[in-house]
Amino acid sequence: MKLHAAAILVIFWLGIFTVHTVKGSVGSQPMRKLSCVSLSTQQLNIRNLVSYEKQKAPVNAIMFITTKGIKICVSPNQKWVQAAIKKIDQNHATKRK
Repeated sequence: MKLHAAAILVIFWLGIFTVHTVKGSVGSQPMRKLSCVSLSTQQLNIRNLVSYEKQKAPVNAIMFITTKGIKICVSPNQKWVQAAIKKIDQNHATKRK
């Protein structure tokens, strides 16, 4: 009887181990990328912006990243946004040289 119970216990633990190995842990799952769902209407100071990301869904937006790491979403159709993108691209091109 003890051997039977031990065999069942071993099979149970092998099953748990297999499920855990196949599924992976939470730490091994890729992080979801932050996306814009609302847009700021305030014009940002271009000197405080270090990079940007373009986004098409769920809304068409530009996500600016500030020198402090803050991410702010804005509409890409504004003139100041296009000027900021151009300035950031120029700064990155200068740093690569």
